Amino acid sequence: MKLTIAGVAAAGLIYAGSALAVDMPPEVQDFHCDSCHAINHRILGPSWMDVSRRYKGQTSYKYSMSGSNAPDARTYPLVDGLVMKISRGGAGNWGSEPMIANNALRNKQGEIRRIVQFILGLDK
Repeated sequence: MKLTIAGVAAAGLIYAGSALAVDMPPEVQDFHCDSCHAINHRILGPSWMDVSRRYKGQTSYKYSMSGSNAPDARTYPLVDGLVMKISRGGAGNWGSEPMIANNALRNKQGEIRRIVQFILGLDK
């Protein structure tokens, strides 16, 4: 009986992981975001679930290339600030590892916005 329950639980986890992968915007792989981030565990950057939890209920984001506590940090609407963080990079929000600038993505704001909305929607 234990083996059957374990098998059902494992199948459920595999299915849940597949469902999340299917729902991921294609830009995640196109832009290689998954090289540094995963949905439910830290790689180089934070997991997207942790990002979603951190910003749940917030409407603004304080952004500076040097981090949110830098003297030049400005406050933006949440999604706009996170789009800037992804395209321009920055430091200080998640430990010592900086978010690298993705200069090739600067003209792809709509695609980045879809990724941000996907991430923020994970913790519902």
